Amino acid sequence: MVACWSDSAGESPRIGITVSRRVGNAVVRNRVKRWLRESVRQYDQTLPHVDVVFISRPSAQRAGFTRLKDQVEHALNTISRRVEC
Repeated sequence: MVACWSDSAGESPRIGITVSRRVGNAVVRNRVKRWLRESVRQYDQTLPHVDVVFISRPSAQRAGFTRLKDQVEHALNTISRRVEC
C-alpha cells in the first residue's frame, strides 16, 4: 500500500482509497476497500487537516485486514508527525 498526502485547506481531513483491477476481481477489490475504510475510520478523529490517498497494491488481498490496519496506522502516524513539524 502507498499513502500520498498533502496539506488541506478544508476544516476536516479527507481520505481517498484507490484499488485497481490488478488487485483482483470486483469481490476482492470491494473487500480491500472495506478493510481500508474501516482501518481509516478508527483513526479519523486524530488526523490533522490533510488530504490522504491510499493506493493499494496487488498484495493487499493476501495481506488481510490486520496487516492492512497496521499499515494504515503506521502511515497515519507518520503523516501526523510530519505535519506537526
